[in-house]
This record gives sequence, structure tokens and C-alpha cells, in this order.
Amino acid sequence: MSGEPEPPFAVAVSAETLKSRIGELGAEIAADYADRVPLLLGVLTGALPFLADLIRSMDIEVEVDFLSLSRFGEGGRVRFSLDTALPLAGRHVLIVEDIVDTGLSLNVLRRTLQMREVASIATVALVDKASRRLVDVPVEYRGFEVGDEYLVGYGLDWGGYWRNLPDLYAILDMESFGKKPARLAFGDR
Repeated sequence: MSGEPEPPFAVAVSAETLKSRIGELGAEIAADYADRVPLLLGVLTGALPFLADLIRSMDIEVEVDFLSLSRFGEGGRVRFSLDTALPLAGRHVLIVEDIVDTGLSLNVLRRTLQMREVASIATVALVDKASRRLVDVPVEYRGFEVGDEYLVGYGLDWGGYWRNLPDLYAILDMESFGKKPARLAFGDR
């Protein structure tokens, strides 16, 4: 016995499982949009790895654009910190999210897109924390439904770090992890 404490994190979803599920999502979306050219709208920054792999898994013509949302103030008001470059009216928009949690930001985004007179809106989320929902929002395409655990890797971050990890990790002990977070990035994976 080495006497080393257990790491405060564990692999929640492996890179292989991510690749397989994203391939399934891509095939499902391609079948559903076979007669249309969807605009995949990546919500920065966390959705970037997911979006890149998702579009590579689709065998239909697609367009891609990005936007970024931020929350501010006591009420957690949502604002666009980066808006789309492409016009959206009449488009079939797929919002690509890394994670849907309370649903507040996604609700604002969907309402805003409806006001821009899109032809249709659907959401593709890598991770869905449905148990934490405060606002009922549809997630038409879902990679994984998880509980309340804090996740990092594959686009999800902690303080801006570990988005580049190939797996999704669940932080099991936030206090211990916060004391020595670099362990995750430089070994133990």
C-alpha cells in the first residue's frame, strides 16, 4: 500500500464512449436533416470540441457559426458577448451546447432565436443535467444525462482549465481537488 489518498476525480465518460455516442448523434441528426442544410450554432467556449467532432460525424451538408453567452449581475442576467456572423432568418438552427444545467441560458437563447424568425430550432447537448432544471427547455439531441457531479474535460472547464482533456472527469471531492487541481492535468489520466 502506497498510502496515497484516492484521487478526488474519476473518469465519468471515456474518450472512446464520447466518440461512439457523438457518432450516433451525428447519424441521427443527419437522418433528421437529410433534406435540409442545418446551421449548427456552437455556444462558445465549451461546445467547441463537441461541435468539431459532431460535424465530422455527419454525412450531410451543414453550416457552422458561433455565439457566446455570459451571465452577469445578481439575477444572473444572460447577454450575448459574441453574436452570430450569419443571418438566421429562415434557417434550421441546431444549438450545440456542451452542457445544459438549469436551462436559464438556453431558454433565453431559444427565445432570442425565435425572434430572429428561424425556420426551426433544436438543441444538441453533450451533457444534460436534467435534474437541475429550473426552466423547462427542450433538448432534442442529448449525449449523456448526468446527475449533479461537477465535470471537466472535453470542453468543460474548472476555472478555465482542462477543456483539452479527451475524457470527461467527475470531480468527486471538490475541496481536495481545489487544493491540488494540477494533478488532473499532469498525470492520473
